[in-house]
Amino acid sequence: MAEYSISNLNKVVRGSKRATYDVETIHTILDDGFLCHIAYVYNHQAIVIPTAYARKGDKIYIHGSLKNRMMLSLLEAGTASISVTHLDGLVLARSAFHHSANYRSVNIFGAVKKVEDPTEKMEALKYVLNHMIPGHWDNVRQPNEKEFNATLVLEIHIETASAKIRAEGVVDDKDDYNSSIWAGVVPIKQVAYDPISDEQLPENTKIPEEVLRYVSKNKS
Repeated sequence: MAEYSISNLNKVVRGSKRATYDVETIHTILDDGFLCHIAYVYNHQAIVIPTAYARKGDKIYIHGSLKNRMMLSLLEAGTASISVTHLDGLVLARSAFHHSANYRSVNIFGAVKKVEDPTEKMEALKYVLNHMIPGHWDNVRQPNEKEFNATLVLEIHIETASAKIRAEGVVDDKDDYNSSIWAGVVPIKQVAYDPISDEQLPENTKIPEEVLRYVSKNKS
């Protein structure tokens, strides 16, 4: 079982019993979502921005405008810190102090580089779109030359990472278990609803099978 090496950078200190450095587990958590949060510094100000991503092996791809300040700041720094979290439930304890949440989270630390090769760049854009809806790249008009040249693609090589997972019930103080206060877990899941077609579509335009498949898989 491959693991990321533990250092002061990626070591989970608080709640360390919930930490894992297993590569497969971390990759699975990454693959279960497509929205990450990236931290960067701009004009001496710390900023966190949500953005779409895709994973290919030990690489994370993100994209944005050539003038995007986050992208340019990451390039200048040469390193990046990325966070991905899935909220799986609200843990409602007998006491306010022990309220918590069930979740799967990952923090990634890696080196940043600009994707220069046109073929690799287009492949990265394909990965990002297909990470959102698997197989949907073949259903859309792909970037033209102007759009392609106006897009900056960055590769973050995952050098180290850690995950933290909570998947359990209420943990209360011993004395509180004798009280009549309700306690339990409210499971939470992101679901998809039926697609809403654009009003300006030509008549009889069919919804792509890939979109319908995604909705069916994530409906409940």
